[in-house]
Amino acid sequence: MELTGAQALIKSLEHEGVDTIFGLPGGAILPVYDPILDSPIRHILVRHEQGAGHMAEGYALASGRAGVAMVTSGPGATNIVTPIANAHMDSTPLVVVTGQVATASIGSDAFQECDITGITMGITKHNFLVQSAHDIPRAVAAAFHLATTGRPGPVLIDLPKDVAQSTMQWWYPSSVEELDLPGYQPASSIDGDALDRAVALIAASERPVLYVGGGTLKSRASAQLRAFVDRVRIPVVTTLMARGALPDSHEMNLGMPGMHGVYAAVTAMQKCDLLIALGARFDDRVTGQISSFAAGAKVIHVDVDPAEFHKVRRADVALQCDVATALGALDAAGAEPANLDVWWKEIRNWQERYPLVYDDPRPEGPLRPQHVIEAIAAKAPPGTIVAAGVGQHQMWASQHWRFEEPGTWINSGGAGTMGFGVPAAIGAKVAQPGRTVWCIDGDGCFQMTAQELTTARAEGIPIKVAILNNAYLGMVRQWQEMFYEERYSEVYLDADLPDYVKWAEAMGCVGLRARTLEEMHDVIERANEIDDVPVVIDFRTDASEKVFPMVASGASNDDIMVHPRQRSAAS
Repeated sequence: MELTGAQALIKSLEHEGVDTIFGLPGGAILPVYDPILDSPIRHILVRHEQGAGHMAEGYALASGRAGVAMVTSGPGATNIVTPIANAHMDSTPLVVVTGQVATASIGSDAFQECDITGITMGITKHNFLVQSAHDIPRAVAAAFHLATTGRPGPVLIDLPKDVAQSTMQWWYPSSVEELDLPGYQPASSIDGDALDRAVALIAASERPVLYVGGGTLKSRASAQLRAFVDRVRIPVVTTLMARGALPDSHEMNLGMPGMHGVYAAVTAMQKCDLLIALGARFDDRVTGQISSFAAGAKVIHVDVDPAEFHKVRRADVALQCDVATALGALDAAGAEPANLDVWWKEIRNWQERYPLVYDDPRPEGPLRPQHVIEAIAAKAPPGTIVAAGVGQHQMWASQHWRFEEPGTWINSGGAGTMGFGVPAAIGAKVAQPGRTVWCIDGDGCFQMTAQELTTARAEGIPIKVAILNNAYLGMVRQWQEMFYEERYSEVYLDADLPDYVKWAEAMGCVGLRARTLEEMHDVIERANEIDDVPVVIDFRTDASEKVFPMVASGASNDDIMVHPRQRSAAS
């Protein structure tokens, strides 16, 4: 069967089970947009290429499958670089197809030409510049294999326009061996000697902690984690990227560690004698000052990517495998610590003395942002998916929403990409149309990508957006107040400019506003009653509110700052 390269690309995506492409056409990719009309694949037309990438990320995080985005050459390609970098940092499976100028024009500074494979070399797991229509099926199959196996990540396929227009005889790789990926061999087994050493360390420990990272979710190991924790009763901390890996309601779950982590989670890591890292990379936001981080602890590090071993903290035992495999092996080997009653008594004391707190809500406002999140969560159905932008609102959402299952927390971790929330929520809703999807956003983040609400309205994707509008770049303001003598440089945004209600309405959405507690409860009820169009709520929140607990950048986790109400107890 003879096909054009463009037809072969779409047929290859169909062969990989792709049901949705997020994209925006342009000259170099235009040949590929024609066969989409004859394909069962749904194409979602975005308003900016960055939105396409973040939607594909949200789709991937909510579904566990690779997200797919397609854009044109030049500025189309460069506009999607930020989502690619974001996916690379957070190990999110992504396949991005970019158009490219004709092969004869590459290197001539042709109209809308850019070296996107060179630009993304450091932020993709691999990328392809396809030079023959015959190679398209292999490139697509390899892209999905690379994106979804081992440590997941983004893969880019750059397709010159003349290759898309030329013809080939249809074929598709029938095995991994046909993909021509020499040297790519993701770990699939566990080293027996290393396992024995890990079991011995666990048996000798008196104050162990399970440091659960995003790799636990990537390997779909939540069930194994819960079974293991139920048996061994080791305290668990779930990082920002692992929220939902173990239910927050589980008695062994201490919550999130790190710069804005729960006091008991941060302190347990500091005081432990054994740290069992499961798919976590010892990020600086978790470790704080590395020289003082868990200084008395032995380390067992489980990761599918050997590049993470000893990168930040030297491991006493390194297990190169996915988290599901490691937990299964540890369970089978009967790994179990000694009696932990004394350790748990100490932890429960920290939990009792330093829970997450905030000042009491005021009936007439401004609203407490933490209270807004708790109020939304209280009315949300089970299985609700929460996407967030980046900043104070992201930390408050992670702290004050109770995550009970995997795949319900969608956020930008490593890259910290403002503007992630709205498009990621749209992608998550496409992946899970039967679930409620809330985006918890800040006014700064919202203004970066809010045009994608037009996409949501046009495509019938009814997400709900809560803007915690404090009229500032809140996290920057917090740092300026605490570390720059309240010198608020270029951080004020204005609560009324733009008018978020009118903006939402202009994009075909329902716009609501709440300034008081009564209005807050009313608009949440109204938002929950609407399930056919997107809803945007402008919650007027207190600009002076800060995220606590907090570890200052570069400081030791031992110097964690709790809420002012708790500081007399901490001293």
